[in-house]
Amino acid sequence: MHILLIHQAFVGLDEAGGTRHIEMARQLALHGHCVTIITGTTSYLTGVKRRPGLRWKQTSQPEPGITVIHSWSYAALHKGFFQRLVSFFSFMFSSFLAGLQVRNVDVIWGTSPPIFQAFSAWLLAFLKRRPFLFEVRDLWPDFAVAMGVLKNRTLIGLSKWLEGFLYRRADQVVVNSPGYVGHVKSHGAREVALIPNGGDASMFDPELDTTAIRRKLKLEGKFIVMYAGAHGPSNDLGIVVDAASLIKDTPAIQVVLVGDGKEKPALVGDVQARGLENVTFLEPVAKSEMKEVFAMADACIAILKPIELYKTTYPNKVFDYMAAGRPVILAIDGVIRSVVEEAGAGVFVPPGNARALADVILDMYEKRVEIRQMGESGRRYILDHFDRARFTGQFEQILWEMVEK
Repeated sequence: MHILLIHQAFVGLDEAGGTRHIEMARQLALHGHCVTIITGTTSYLTGVKRRPGLRWKQTSQPEPGITVIHSWSYAALHKGFFQRLVSFFSFMFSSFLAGLQVRNVDVIWGTSPPIFQAFSAWLLAFLKRRPFLFEVRDLWPDFAVAMGVLKNRTLIGLSKWLEGFLYRRADQVVVNSPGYVGHVKSHGAREVALIPNGGDASMFDPELDTTAIRRKLKLEGKFIVMYAGAHGPSNDLGIVVDAASLIKDTPAIQVVLVGDGKEKPALVGDVQARGLENVTFLEPVAKSEMKEVFAMADACIAILKPIELYKTTYPNKVFDYMAAGRPVILAIDGVIRSVVEEAGAGVFVPPGNARALADVILDMYEKRVEIRQMGESGRRYILDHFDRARFTGQFEQILWEMVEK
């Protein structure tokens, strides 16, 4: 089976960011399938061009069975909402043109966000007369409207029309959170399957010796509370900085923020202005190198703004934290809270509450021996219930059924 994936934000294991799709592609390739991925030329996390000088497209084969086509996209993801839209539309057109040149495809897989690339996937499927799978990873445009980044009524109307159009035209809709099922069905999706975000425990080692990296970063003897991921408007990392300010009189605790994003310069400036020495910023780290980074942490933070719609999400980082055997400080309510609490893998904190977050960090510091059991419980829970290889097998079965129909 030859699978074509259109995904502007796709990252390999040698890049920073969510690796759901490369991990799934690797499993599919191991089962004898060919996976072609068309992605953008700009890092979705950093906004920096990852293929400088590329005029149109560049093709590589990082592993047997996997082909990656970098198709041109406007490099302005983090300059503003309008420029972000231009980047999305530029990839929508370039990915469509690149997809026309991919031969002998059996099924076409579009993913959102951004939703515009999914239109390219549908159009390619329509022209090539192949089944179209639409994967929904967040409820765009509703999330953008709730965050206040999408305000224009005309754009909102067009976006909602496109969302409904894709749900109705998809031969199969796949969601990565149970919180999305009702929404996509109510907007016209006919066939809906849940393939959750999961984790690969084999990628991490909770017992890894991190003496060297702690020494390099001057973090010897520190109780490290880590956030790893995007530093964007929805991630509410200002609350983490506020919490760090509240616990600055406990110098043994260090808050470490790993990653990049639109809000990072402002966060760095805020920390410097307050003179907070208990906050460390690290550059994005490739997934293949995250084993050592997570092993260095004593606890990990997952946080989103206190928006009602965010209760529907299954954030990928939570599953990675659990797979790495680290206790989760969860400042996100809803369906993911149920997972963490059932697993006994961490502690819930009301979103948007810096004082509550600071109190939980202090409590975990006092109970640093006991909280190791939370990390161990979370890792076991991933192995038993959220193993990504098993989910990929379910996804493969869905693809076979689509092709056979």
